[in-house]
Amino acid sequence: MKSHLPRICLLATLLLTVLSIQAKEIPKFVEALGRASVAVSTPAGVPEDWLLAHVDVETTGLVPGFHEMIDFGLIITDLEGRELDRLFLRIMPDHPERAQPGAVRVNGFSVELWQQRGFISTSEAVDEIAAFHRKIAGDRNVLFVGYNAWFDISFVDHLFRSSGRTWRELYHYFVLDLPSMAWSLGIRDLAGQKFVDKLGIEPETTDPLEHTGITGAQANVNVYRALLKVQAKAE
Repeated sequence: MKSHLPRICLLATLLLTVLSIQAKEIPKFVEALGRASVAVSTPAGVPEDWLLAHVDVETTGLVPGFHEMIDFGLIITDLEGRELDRLFLRIMPDHPERAQPGAVRVNGFSVELWQQRGFISTSEAVDEIAAFHRKIAGDRNVLFVGYNAWFDISFVDHLFRSSGRTWRELYHYFVLDLPSMAWSLGIRDLAGQKFVDKLGIEPETTDPLEHTGITGAQANVNVYRALLKVQAKAE
């Protein structure tokens, strides 16, 4: 008669593994996701229930979770691009030593400059962003709008996770990406002088001492408004 001991040991190991996984604490930002509201309308159906958050961030590099946000620019508009309010925050990263030279050439970041200009912590930034949204948006739905939006939303995601929260507290699950919107209208330059020339708008400043999240957010609003005009002409 064969021994059932190996099979019993295997089952016991699997059971202990399952119990161990269940016993692990669920991250706070995952719990927060479960509390995020779900939109019951669409921008097409009830446009007055929707706003746009045009967001641009500057960072210490290209890798979310390793590099960090150093400033945050936000302009909230209605669906026609009319501005309601704006917010700009300068943030001191926890690991400024990770700043990449390429990023610094773009945004001028240094600990000394941030100390001169004033800054807040990452946790304070999360609280201020959330409070601003509550004040301006209220119970309306908000779509996140970005230029190469995956980059900005990834850093916003990590910022909120660092405080045990989720960006879904503020924004709808879908995001709007401006180059993708332009692509659908036949404008496929992605960025650069040709792109802004085709839209008839001024490019964002490239001066590292002036290039910030709020100048980027304003540039995003300008692109969005211009794309609406292109779309209207095409109809």
